[in-house]
Amino acid sequence: METTLEQSPEYKAARCQVRRLRGFYAHLSVYLAVNAGLLLINLFSSPGRLWVVWPLAGWGIAILIHGFGVFLGGSFFGAEWEQRKVRELIERQQQRRQ
Repeated sequence: METTLEQSPEYKAARCQVRRLRGFYAHLSVYLAVNAGLLLINLFSSPGRLWVVWPLAGWGIAILIHGFGVFLGGSFFGAEWEQRKVRELIERQQQRRQ
């Protein structure tokens, strides 16, 4: 039986990575657009006090974490971790039934 490209594990893994990349780039785009708007509001409303650095920094940390997960393979909460947790939860449910 011959497998098509769409059925291969490599294709599924690549497709998953592309979705993760798209999610990261969407997150980054929203971050840049919203914070550019906040910067303009800050500069026009209270130029002497730059409060915009706080949302930039806080959200920036989230962007970094998201980027590490996408570009460094997501080893901390990646596929292996997910599979381990699924097995762990299934075992826990089976133990409760006994």
